[in-house]
Amino acid sequence: MAGLLRRAAVMAAPLGFVTFVAAPASAAGSEINTADTAWMIVATALVLMMTIPGLALFYSGMVRKKNVLATMAQSLAAVTMISILWVAFGYSLCFVGDGPWIGTLDRWFLAGMTMDSVNPAAKTIPEALFMLYQMTFAIITVALVAGSVADRMRFSAYLVFSVAWFIFVYIPLAHWVWGGGFLASMGVLDFAGGLVVHLSAGTAGLVAAKVMGRRHGYGTENLSPFDLSLAVMGTGLLWVGWFGFNGGSAGAANSRAVLAIIATHLAACSGALTWGAIEWSTRRKPSVLGMISGAVAGLGTITPASGFVAPWHGIVIGIVAGAVCYWACTWLKHRFNYDDSLDVFGVHGIGGLTGTLLAGVFATSAIGGTAGLIEGHPQQLLIQLYGVAVTFAWAAGVSFVLLKLVALFVPLRVSREHELEGLDISQHGEALQ
Repeated sequence: MAGLLRRAAVMAAPLGFVTFVAAPASAAGSEINTADTAWMIVATALVLMMTIPGLALFYSGMVRKKNVLATMAQSLAAVTMISILWVAFGYSLCFVGDGPWIGTLDRWFLAGMTMDSVNPAAKTIPEALFMLYQMTFAIITVALVAGSVADRMRFSAYLVFSVAWFIFVYIPLAHWVWGGGFLASMGVLDFAGGLVVHLSAGTAGLVAAKVMGRRHGYGTENLSPFDLSLAVMGTGLLWVGWFGFNGGSAGAANSRAVLAIIATHLAACSGALTWGAIEWSTRRKPSVLGMISGAVAGLGTITPASGFVAPWHGIVIGIVAGAVCYWACTWLKHRFNYDDSLDVFGVHGIGGLTGTLLAGVFATSAIGGTAGLIEGHPQQLLIQLYGVAVTFAWAAGVSFVLLKLVALFVPLRVSREHELEGLDISQHGEALQ
């Protein structure tokens, strides 16, 4: 039987499909650790939960009733499409090979992956698990972009744009920062996605919002959320899922993962309190929408720094996040007159940018092996600034080109009549009763 399995593996490999060949448990050189593996399985499930149902609930609770199902459909579509594309070529191009610009296709459809193989970026867990964990990051990044154009983007255009954006924006950035690319070689710090996830998605959302224009009735009609209780539940799922997002980025069940989780939780708490306090002082009432926005701002802002800073730094970063992201979602948004429906740029884009820079300020060598500005290494802040500039420029430029190209084949926006009717009916033939 073992011989038949090996012969089948040899025949299947040229076709590019994954071939898992059982190897003896005591195979020489195996470094797989069962505790690390168990933790990373849990972390993977937590991060997937962030998109469905976390982000789906968070986003759908903030749109109008006639667009709830369409908003959820975008998150669901991201999960299904990106999962398959990640296995087909995304993982390989991001994390296989050490070229400065892009990886290789050696793991096309996971070809050559074995039961005992590991990736150099995570040497104590199976490579298949590392692949799966990173898949969940790609999924939520693509899904985040949809929040900027909620209520008005055609579903078919969203699908085409998402695939193209994943290929030409997410894959290169993930390789540059995490896969051994040129930003990693320069020493840019991004523990769990301040650049790769939040700034890239926020920037793409900003560009998409500008290209597609404002919603009908924006600024003149009541566009208040349908059901904030859904958004609160979504926030809770995102908050808990973020423990896997940031804690899992340690790649092991160790003290660094624990410190990252503590910093993450504290940043969410201080972000929510700060946003709520600002609203209380300026509007006399702290809104539920403001508090959950502050929590997510804190979570997104601590993300790039979480594995490089002490837990108390999470409180400071969360306070900065609450204040800066509040400013971005109010003054900055109105100053430049763009309709970022669910404030993806204001919360995730500005949060990712801020957190990446603060990582260069607070990085502690005893925790992450790299010193920041406070520990006497001001150059790290400049390196972080360079990473921000590259990410913003790439995400903005490529997103603009992709939107224009997609528009040549599929209208980006639904008609005025369909927008007024609601995307649930016009795009999916369904509606909440």
